[in-house]
Amino acid sequence: MNAQATTLVTVTLNPAIDLSCTVADFTPGQVNRVSASQSDAGGKGVNIARLLRQFALPVTATGFLGQANPHLFQKLFSESGINDAFVRVPGETRTGIKILDPLSQETTDINFPGFSPTADHLQELHNVLERLAATAATVIIAGSVPGAMEPATIAQLVQTVKAQGVPVYVDTSGPALQQAIGAGPTLIKPNQEELSAFLGRPLTTQREIVAEARRLIEQGITTIVVSLGAAGALFVQRDQAYMAVPPRVKVISTVGAGDAMVGSLAAGFRQGLSLHDCARLATAVSAAVVTQAGPGLASLAAAKAIEDQVEIHRLTF
Repeated sequence: MNAQATTLVTVTLNPAIDLSCTVADFTPGQVNRVSASQSDAGGKGVNIARLLRQFALPVTATGFLGQANPHLFQKLFSESGINDAFVRVPGETRTGIKILDPLSQETTDINFPGFSPTADHLQELHNVLERLAATAATVIIAGSVPGAMEPATIAQLVQTVKAQGVPVYVDTSGPALQQAIGAGPTLIKPNQEELSAFLGRPLTTQREIVAEARRLIEQGITTIVVSLGAAGALFVQRDQAYMAVPPRVKVISTVGAGDAMVGSLAAGFRQGLSLHDCARLATAVSAAVVTQAGPGLASLAAAKAIEDQVEIHRLTF
C-alpha cells in the first residue's frame, strides 16, 4: 500500500434500490396502506460510501450495477462526490422493499435476489479492485452476494486486497461470512446470532463472545465488532474490549444501522481514533440512523448530538 494512500474503497456485489414504505400497524395477509415512501440508492457498501463522504473522506465505490437502471446510483455518486468504479452488468439492479411500521417500531425487509454476473464480470471486478487497492487506505466489502455467485466470492476479493497489503473490512452474513473469516480480513462485524452460527453453538454471555472473538483474532483478524441489536455492540481487539450501549431513541427504521457502524469505524480508524473512541462514534452514528426512514443521515449533526449519551464500558475479561 502506498503510505500516502487516503482513498477508502467500498465494494457492493448486490446493491439495491431501497423502497422504504411507512405502513402503520402493518399486518401480513391484509390490505396495508402506505402513508409515505421514498426510494434510495442502497446496498451496504453504497450506504457506507455515502456516510464516508459525510466525514469528508475521499471514497471510490465499486461492485456490480445493473445497466438498465443505474440512474439513482449515478445521481447519488455525482451529488455526493463518490468516484464511480462499478462494473455494469446486464439487467436491472434489484429493488429491496422496506416496510416501516411506526407503531411496532419494526422493519420488514422483502429482498429480491438480484442480477447474475458472469465469470467474466467477476474477473473484471477483481481487476478493478486490484487497481483500486494499489492506492487505497482501506477497502470495505459489504453486503450479500448475488444468488448465482459462490459464497467464496467475498473471500476471494479479500485475498485480492490483502495481496496489496491493504486493510480490508467485511460485513456480510451466512456462508459468505464463514468463507470470508477464513480469508483473514482486518475487521468483521457479525451479530451475535451470526457468530454463534459460525461456531456451531450459541453464545449467550459477553464473556463467551469476547473469548470466541479473541480466538478468531489469534487467526489474523484485528478487530471484531459483534452487534447485540438494540442492546449495543461489543468491540474486541487482542488486548482490549468494550461494550457500547446506545442511548434510547425513537426507532423509525433499522435500515442502514449496521452500515453506519462499519462506515463510522472506518472513518474513525482513518482519523487515528482509539478503539474506545471509535466505539463511541460508531454507536452514536448507528443510533442516529435508526431515527429516520432512509439508509443515511442528512448530516452528522444528529449523531454528534447524542454521542455523549453513548455508554462505553471497558471489559476486563
